[in-house]
Amino acid sequence: MSEEVIRTNFIRQIIDNDLSTGKYKSPSEVHTRFPPEPNGYLHIGHAKSICLNFGIAQDYQGQCNLRFDDTNPCKEEQEFVSAIKADVEWLGFKWTEECYASDYFQRFYDKAILLIKKGLAYVDDSSAEELRAMRGTLTEPGQNSPYRERSIEENLDLLERMKKGEFPDGSKILRAKIDMASPNMNLRDPALYRIRHVEHHQTGTDWCIYPMYDFAHALGDAFEGITHSICTLEFEDHRPLYDWCIDHCDIEKKPHQYEFSRLSLQYAITSKRKLTQLVTSGTVNGWDDPRMPTVSGLRRRGCPPEAIHLFCERIGVTKSENSIEMEQFDQCMRDILDEKAERRMAVLDPILVTLTNFNEHLDLQLPNHPKNEELGKRTTPFSQTLYIDKADFVLSTEDKKFKRLILGDYVRLRGAYIIKATDYKADSDGNITEVIAEIVPDTLGKNAEGIKARGVIHWVSAKDAVDAKVNCYERLFTVPHPDREEGEIFDYVNPDSLIIKNAKVEPALKDAPAEVAYQFEREGYFARDSKEDSLVFNRVVTLKDSFGK
Repeated sequence: MSEEVIRTNFIRQIIDNDLSTGKYKSPSEVHTRFPPEPNGYLHIGHAKSICLNFGIAQDYQGQCNLRFDDTNPCKEEQEFVSAIKADVEWLGFKWTEECYASDYFQRFYDKAILLIKKGLAYVDDSSAEELRAMRGTLTEPGQNSPYRERSIEENLDLLERMKKGEFPDGSKILRAKIDMASPNMNLRDPALYRIRHVEHHQTGTDWCIYPMYDFAHALGDAFEGITHSICTLEFEDHRPLYDWCIDHCDIEKKPHQYEFSRLSLQYAITSKRKLTQLVTSGTVNGWDDPRMPTVSGLRRRGCPPEAIHLFCERIGVTKSENSIEMEQFDQCMRDILDEKAERRMAVLDPILVTLTNFNEHLDLQLPNHPKNEELGKRTTPFSQTLYIDKADFVLSTEDKKFKRLILGDYVRLRGAYIIKATDYKADSDGNITEVIAEIVPDTLGKNAEGIKARGVIHWVSAKDAVDAKVNCYERLFTVPHPDREEGEIFDYVNPDSLIIKNAKVEPALKDAPAEVAYQFEREGYFARDSKEDSLVFNRVVTLKDSFGK
């Protein structure tokens, strides 16, 4: 790989300081968690958090929990739970405990009762419109609810009746009693519980009131003994509420929240809501569409998990918001695949070549990798008729950089002979349908004196070629920041994000395993699609950046 990675960041420095000052006696006490909500599939931004939280646990020989923050049953499904677990495992991580916020519903409820008894929570009957009006603005304080001074006994009774299902959705909420004049809007008596008569994927119909995220998140961390609760920067303003919940709920071991910048990747979106729109509208073919920035989409496309690790390490962990070029991620894939991907030949736009002075059928032994002999060799047939790419033959050109086949000139076939184009055939529209050529004898694996080939091109024996569909993926969007543009994200979808080729590939690809990337000589890196029964390859990444060129 082209770059040395330095495994440090400000969060690791905080942990090191906590250990050096004796806050924690041993590195093994370090306990992190990855807490996704199961309302969609994980994306590349989540991968950054996964690598950070699980990576810290690994390096300090500590623990990392996988916790599903399933407090909103309206949007959560078991399908998403299963997909998230599969993605984390594919990235190479094992969690210490598999937890669910729903595991703690009774404990959350008990803490809500505690807050009411302390005079720090109350049931509010205000409508959503009334709540918004009372909340105030960034420059104006909020107004106390007329229900704020309800007695402890009345609040306890109302909460119990909410739990029993006596009230309809939206009719009441439980609020923390903090400060309606606080400059931090999150501290203006935030909601702790709301009513939702919806079946939960874990608890069924046992509950019809559900804790709000901030309340459940803080207490979940505390219940699990999390030492370093690592969140993205949008939760920085929520930290005072996080601390308030911990401080007033009689928690013995108190976690601390730290924030880092979320991943903003150009030509992609990482909003679950907008990703859901792409799926439900049919703009893409599901959450694992190879054009999607989801972990499952990247996996199906053929991206190796090591490339995601490398990418996350290279971009680092900071508090500065920045926009990462897609090319940085592409280069990480190239760096990993260049070292591990076996080579194969595939002709994406085939045109026939007939060798007039060759009528044999050879089995050539070609290396699977030009730099790694340990990967061995493969048998590649060579015959009188071949396929080459249409773009690799022209009748004439003045372009001195054209290193392919020209009528009357020579080119080397990868791993085989030098050939000379002597003639061609065309259809009634003038489209070339066949190239007539001859081999230069005694040039199998060697040069001929006085003959200089213009370059090297790939090929496939026509007699032995295997038909395959090849999906050539480009950026899903035409602009770097589609979620910042006016209008809908659909306005910026790239109409050419998928180009399908009917290719001819060498027989060694016939039984290629799914999601294992190969370098197609001179074309890029490709992996067999995991959801297709027929032979279909997805382009993982080009050999060099070509977008917009």
